[in-house]
Amino acid sequence: MRKITTYILALFSVLVIFSSCKKEYETTEDLDNDNIRAYKASHSNLTFTDVDGYSYAITNAGTGAEVKNSDSVYYSYAFKSVNGTVYNQTSDLMIPGSFLGYTDQFAIGNSAYVFKPVREVLARLKRGGAATLLLPSRMAFGKNGLSSFGIGSNETIVVELGLYTYEKKHQVDAYEISTFITRNNLTFTTDAATGIRYNVSSAGTGTDAIGDFSTLVVNYTGRYLDGTVFDSGTGVTFRLDQLIKGWQMILPGKITAGGKIRIVIPSHLAYGARPLDFDIEVTKVTNE
Repeated sequence: MRKITTYILALFSVLVIFSSCKKEYETTEDLDNDNIRAYKASHSNLTFTDVDGYSYAITNAGTGAEVKNSDSVYYSYAFKSVNGTVYNQTSDLMIPGSFLGYTDQFAIGNSAYVFKPVREVLARLKRGGAATLLLPSRMAFGKNGLSSFGIGSNETIVVELGLYTYEKKHQVDAYEISTFITRNNLTFTTDAATGIRYNVSSAGTGTDAIGDFSTLVVNYTGRYLDGTVFDSGTGVTFRLDQLIKGWQMILPGKITAGGKIRIVIPSHLAYGARPLDFDIEVTKVTNE
C-alpha cells in the first residue's frame, strides 16, 4: 500500500510539472497572439497573412525583378515596438547588401540572431517592394528581451522591410553619395574619370607637385557617410602609391603643400565595403 501511495505521489508531481510547463508556454503564445491581434485591429488598412506563427502584410509588391536566395539584394529594415518605438534600423547612407539567403542574419547588441521570417517575407517581394512583419516574442527576443535596446520581456516586434531596386554596388554607392550630399547641403565637383566627388578649400602654396610616388605629410579624418569617424591622423607620413586608389587618383593636380581638400570616394576606390568621406590637409610634399 505504501509503495502504491508513493507511486501515485510521484506521478502526481510529474503531471503538475508537465502542466506548469505547458501552461507557461500557452501563456506566452496567448500573449503573442493578443499583441498581434491588437496590432492588426489598430492597423485595419493593412491586410495580413498568417504563416507558421508570424504575420505579414505586403504594403508594396514592387515592380522590379523577382528575387531568389542566390540573388544579391540591397534591403532596409526597422525593428519597432507595437507602439512605434524604433529599436534598430538601417540607414539609407549605409545600405546593407547580401545574398537574399543571408538576410535573416543580424548582429544586434553584440549578439547574433537569426530571424527566418525576415528572409521569407523579403522573398515574397519584388525589387522595390515593402512589407510589415509581425514577429511574435517567441520568434524574436523571448522572455529576456534585450535591455540594451529597451526591448522588454515577451515583446512582439514589428519589422518594416524593404527591397531597393538596385542590383549592383555601384548603383547603391551613387544613391548613397547623392543622398549624403543633398541631405547635408554640400557642394562638390565630380571627377568624370573616377566618380570621386571633391571640394578644394585651399589649393596650397607648395612648389612640389604631388605625383604618384610623392611622400606626403598629412592631417586627415576619414568618416562613413553617416558621420562615424573610422580613422584620423595628424602629421602622418604616407607615400601616395601605398594609399587607397581614391587618394592616388584625386590628389595629384588638385592641391600641393598647404592645400586642403574634401573627397567622397566610391567603395571600389576605397576599401570595397562602402563610400568614404575624407577631409585631407597636406602639410608637406617630398619628391625623390
